[in-house]
Amino acid sequence: MCTSESAGPAVEVRGLSKRFGRHLAVDDLTLTVAPGVVFGLIGPNGAGKTTTLRMLLDVIRPTAGVVRVLGQDPRRVGPALRRRIGYVPGDLRLDGRVTGRRLLAFYAGVSGGVRSGEADALAERLGVELDRPVRTLSKGNRQKLGLVQAFWHRPELLVLDEPTSGLDPLLQREFLALVREARDAGQTVLLSSHVLSELQQVADEIVVLAHGRVVAEGDVASLRLSTVRHVQVGLGDTSVEAVQAALAPIGTLREVDVREQGGAVRVSATADGEIDPLVKALARFRVLDLSAQEPDLEESVLRLYGQEGTGG
Repeated sequence: MCTSESAGPAVEVRGLSKRFGRHLAVDDLTLTVAPGVVFGLIGPNGAGKTTTLRMLLDVIRPTAGVVRVLGQDPRRVGPALRRRIGYVPGDLRLDGRVTGRRLLAFYAGVSGGVRSGEADALAERLGVELDRPVRTLSKGNRQKLGLVQAFWHRPELLVLDEPTSGLDPLLQREFLALVREARDAGQTVLLSSHVLSELQQVADEIVVLAHGRVVAEGDVASLRLSTVRHVQVGLGDTSVEAVQAALAPIGTLREVDVREQGGAVRVSATADGEIDPLVKALARFRVLDLSAQEPDLEESVLRLYGQEGTGG
């Protein structure tokens, strides 16, 4: 059972930087993770997510800055702190002739505090066979073993770096259920992902990283990461000129392209913000088809990065 030994934030980072030669991977990062929440780190590949998580766990040392995890300095307390943490690395590598069960037994000796039957219960939920040699398992099944060893001792803090990599959609749903249960039990979850939909479902707070810096932070709703939509519409019984006139007053549209194609008027546009004005403008025509697609995460992050005016 999760028992917090520290008051205050679960994770606190101030002025954290990491430089690899001339490359600045993390740049003056400051963030605070409250206990008992799901905290999302999101951003495109190379944003600094994995480097940040590794510094929290003392896998690598920061170039500058202060790190506190569960009230302690991870550089000083070592294994005693890591036993209070469940960790899935972004580059999880499991191999060998031993079975999953034998491997987990080894990890149990490291983690401590694993309840009897916990491994089997989690393995059943995630659909992984514990009695097969690890080297015969698919990437997805190895990832499931990693999740079992992270969750099974019910740590105070879960640090999960791209944890659903290799999992099919049904297993991703089960993983999100595990995250919600951990939060409900008072555990803190620090979840790194480049999949926006994952964090939209479970995160209480999100920090968006780009080029090692925070470009946005807040709850999912306030960040408005998904208010941009790429819209494709087919309209009948009208003309290009009529459609252009109807769309002209809508200030939230950009990249508008209206043309006649295949006996219909085709509209392609990007709606930035409320989509209601566009829907009402189109309602006066006969709509043959309509699709509205959210941009991918990288596009959303780059848009935020540009809004912050820190680009380059």
